[in-house]
Amino acid sequence: MQSLRHQRVRELLKREIGEVLRREISIEEGGLISVNDVGLAGDLKSATVFVGIVGNAAQRKRGEELLRQEHKRIQSMVGRAVVLKYTPQLRFVVVDSVERGNRVLEILSQIEEDLPPS
Repeated sequence: MQSLRHQRVRELLKREIGEVLRREISIEEGGLISVNDVGLAGDLKSATVFVGIVGNAAQRKRGEELLRQEHKRIQSMVGRAVVLKYTPQLRFVVVDSVERGNRVLEILSQIEEDLPPS
């Protein structure tokens, strides 16, 4: 079980990373990037940031590229905003949960249409 401090730091990082991404990466260029979760190491020195990218294929690809290129700068901005003894090393992982959710909704809609009226 995670300590209260660990949970609070995770939520703080999640909020601040999301704000930095919103401010620094335009939707037109890299799609809509949202922070889904932050996995934080027990020693608070490294963090895995799970992000989702909504947009067309080119925007998703460019968004991944921007995260890879700009991760040090993003980490630096987060470090200035969040006062901790050590700024966690950030690693971004793109998850496709939004697309999977949309696919599930599509399937449910199709099933609903195929059902005979009652």
